[in-house]
Amino acid sequence: MGHGILFDAFIYLSAAVIAVPLAKRWGLGSVLGYLLAGIVIGPFLLGLVGERQDVMHFAEFGVVLMLFLVGLELKPALLWQLKGPILGTGGLQVALSTAALAGVAVLIGLPWQQGVAIGLILALSSTAIVLQSLQERKQMQSESGRSAFAVLLFQDIAVIPILALLPLLAMAPVAQSDQSELAGWQHGLLVAAAIAGIIFGGRYLMRPVFRAIAQSHMREIFVAAALLLVIGIAVLMESVGLSPALGSFLAGVVLADSEYRHELEADIDPFKGLLLGLFFMSVGAGINFGLFAEHPILIPALVIGLMALKWLVLMAIGLVLRVSPSQRWTFSLALAQGGEFAFVLFSFASQNRVLPEEMIALLTLVVALSMALTPLLLILNDRVIQPWFDYRSRPEAPEHEQPQALDNPVIIAGFGRFGQIVGRLLHGHGIGTTILEQDASQIETLRKFGYQVFYGDASRIDLLHAAGAHKARLLVLSINDPVTSLTVIEMVKKHFPHLKILARAQDRPHAHNILRHGVDGVFRETLGSAVDLGVEALTNLGFRANHAWRAGQMFKRHDNWLLREQISYLDDEHTYINKSLQYRDILSDLLRDDQLGPDHVHAHNWDSGLPNQDKEAR
Repeated sequence: MGHGILFDAFIYLSAAVIAVPLAKRWGLGSVLGYLLAGIVIGPFLLGLVGERQDVMHFAEFGVVLMLFLVGLELKPALLWQLKGPILGTGGLQVALSTAALAGVAVLIGLPWQQGVAIGLILALSSTAIVLQSLQERKQMQSESGRSAFAVLLFQDIAVIPILALLPLLAMAPVAQSDQSELAGWQHGLLVAAAIAGIIFGGRYLMRPVFRAIAQSHMREIFVAAALLLVIGIAVLMESVGLSPALGSFLAGVVLADSEYRHELEADIDPFKGLLLGLFFMSVGAGINFGLFAEHPILIPALVIGLMALKWLVLMAIGLVLRVSPSQRWTFSLALAQGGEFAFVLFSFASQNRVLPEEMIALLTLVVALSMALTPLLLILNDRVIQPWFDYRSRPEAPEHEQPQALDNPVIIAGFGRFGQIVGRLLHGHGIGTTILEQDASQIETLRKFGYQVFYGDASRIDLLHAAGAHKARLLVLSINDPVTSLTVIEMVKKHFPHLKILARAQDRPHAHNILRHGVDGVFRETLGSAVDLGVEALTNLGFRANHAWRAGQMFKRHDNWLLREQISYLDDEHTYINKSLQYRDILSDLLRDDQLGPDHVHAHNWDSGLPNQDKEAR
């Protein structure tokens, strides 16, 4: 269906706005949401968008922007420190994956030239999908995240020699074009000059340019300059036959020490997010379901075979490098797909007659499907594989460590940053406490400080009984997980009704759920520190210290009272909103009345913010 670019933009944006929030709500992640949106609006379902290749060329710029932002996070010194993992882990992955895939291709009867070409192209993984997925899960700094990043960076660099190798694997002579008459050494000098220009320009030319633009105080021009920089580098790299993504990454690394790094990140990030989303939707729209219908057994077999083979190679690499078992699974599943550079390399292979068109169409579909399956595999990893490792690795407390007939009046369940403050205060008054903590790695550390702490799950009735819950007077519930804390409350209310509970609440909804279970002592973990900060803000703005302190105490009393009042109409959204607005006005009146008292600060700059009647009341 032919439409203008504005209509296509409307369709893509509409699909993203609808699909991505739904996917996030269902726990599927934004990448899978974009891919599904692309499938729905693509030519093989609703057919709402125009020519897919036109969009793909534009959307691939999102990958370029992403690599630029990644480069901004890596200072040259840090990148130099990573040279070992990049060359070792990345080089090993590309070499072994290429060898394994080429070997399988030759075994099924393909010429070795085609086998090597297929191995080189399919050895690459999707930088866009992997980095976006790991960033969403906040796993970039994990063992698996660092290893995956090293592999992806090496793969982006490897695109250059792969482009040089593919013409040597041609099965038929290729007509020479007139667009390049440069000898090999001349082209090498041109490439070196382009890279040197990026390094020199980024270090010595762009800083004064950005400084001059920043002094104009016109943010839109700074945004334009940032985009101009990335686009210019992409054009330069393409003109010398290199990867635009690699060039933008190099420019980001050069500018990582710049004082304008954070401004560049803030200005480019929205464009990166939108264009990456467009790229993912383009991949989804490009899945050729017609070809899938023609080969309903072959294509799934190829997809499973590709991902299984790469997974085995990655698991072996993780084993050699001594990556922990749970992180090895994340590392291997994240990189088991084909990559976006395969689309470019397949096109290049077609131009140089390395692979026939029918095979390229088949393999392009295989790569797209493997990319679409990756978010699902990572969800499976999060929900099934990692919890299984957590369960397997959870240490059992030895029998002699179990609390036995303790008579301490207080039990503290959960001894993280919140519970430790409570424990220190009680210990300072000589009050004995029995501490139950599920993070086994913290047990020995806490014992060094003299705490009587035991490994165990406070939701187990036998453990609570052993900890002395039947004799204790008070349970301080400071568990971080809201679901577990409610389970403990229900169990204690049933089996130890005499035990008073003081519970930590993660946020307001958690506090409401605790109150619904009949616990009177509920304490939100951020309320006290947030009010303290607000009191300090009032003091810095000119209020007297005693008035600011009274305002903070009044706010806490009012908000704790409101927390209990809201319980009766939590299920009525209309009443909840109206009552909240009404009580907010009451609080404003209380604070204003207090401000108009004897401790009121007569600062002229506050007069403009008060209603006329309040000014007259002064």
